[in-house]
Amino acid sequence: MTENDEDFAALFEASIKTKRLASGQTVEGTIVAIGAEVAFVNVGAKGEATIGLDELRNDDGALEVGVGDRIQATLMSTTGGLTLSRKLQRGAATARQLEDAYRSGLPVEGKVERAVKAGFEVSIAKQRAFCPMSQIDIIRTTDPAVHEGRVYTFRIIEYHDGGRKFVVSRRAVLEEEQKARAAEIRRAIAPGAVMAGRVVTVRDFGAFVDLGGGVQGLLHVSEMGWTRVSDTSLIVAPGQEITVKVLRVDEGTQQIALGLKQLTADPWSTAQDTIVAGAKFTGKIERHEKFGVFVSLAPGISGLLPLSETGVGPEADVRKAFPVGRDVDVVVLDVDAASRRIRLSVKAVATAQEDAEVREYTKRQDDVQKPSMGSLADKLRGALGSKGR
Repeated sequence: MTENDEDFAALFEASIKTKRLASGQTVEGTIVAIGAEVAFVNVGAKGEATIGLDELRNDDGALEVGVGDRIQATLMSTTGGLTLSRKLQRGAATARQLEDAYRSGLPVEGKVERAVKAGFEVSIAKQRAFCPMSQIDIIRTTDPAVHEGRVYTFRIIEYHDGGRKFVVSRRAVLEEEQKARAAEIRRAIAPGAVMAGRVVTVRDFGAFVDLGGGVQGLLHVSEMGWTRVSDTSLIVAPGQEITVKVLRVDEGTQQIALGLKQLTADPWSTAQDTIVAGAKFTGKIERHEKFGVFVSLAPGISGLLPLSETGVGPEADVRKAFPVGRDVDVVVLDVDAASRRIRLSVKAVATAQEDAEVREYTKRQDDVQKPSMGSLADKLRGALGSKGR
């Protein structure tokens, strides 16, 4: 085959591909040049397709791609050249383009105008679309108003009768993004890593946190704070952005354990010098158990006051004698720093008080006797001196 024959065959093949391309079709190509407003993409057909640079920028306005990169896009028009798009810009789409976007699955931009019954009214290309409440986000928020006025990317899930039935989903777009990011996110998750996440759901035992890409970890109630957390909803709420630390990753089940308190100072690191056996504290009754009463000595540090050390008789009601929230004077009996256990006593307070009173009384007696003995010795010395003269 001659060189001219090869050129003719290439042109013929390109013309066939051009004829096969139709609006709404998803194509893949290589970026061959970047202009001031558009990028030129070789899609394997005669000539090159163009795509607006706005569709190739990230949230910070920087281009996500360069010459030589391959992209996927939807063919929006074949008239006067091939025009590509990765999403329909808000207000720039026609009814025909919206219908093509629906058939091809092309994302579209829309503005959430207001919350309505069971969903939201969304403005797209001067048309009104409806987004069901369950489709506005992956995470259900308690206040629908937080979405009002926001511009999001949606997927058209229904488009009929020229747009009279126009239903969109943002959740579908977010779930696709999650799948693309999941593998990358999991590579970054390792014990000790500090990551930003969003609270998905809150339960009595803890909260599930989305670390990105749909990858979730459990923030157990015991890891929320150094003090005992009785109500998880007072610490975190669905939709809240928080920073957590990865504690453990189970390679078999892929379960991820997260911590929140580990990002703040451990109160035990500074308390070991002050909370020692024999020390006296005024604490606050925290809770009751069958075997005793827990007393908070400092933020994040509690000790056990056993029933035998309360000073209350066996027939008495400990809950009435030591109501939750009441201040109580205690003495530290012993401290197990390794297991973070402190044993307290109220009875020892009385004993310590008695010992202090005995020591004070003894000191007073000693002070009284010393001057008396001194004056008597002086008199004896004076009397002996006078006899000598």
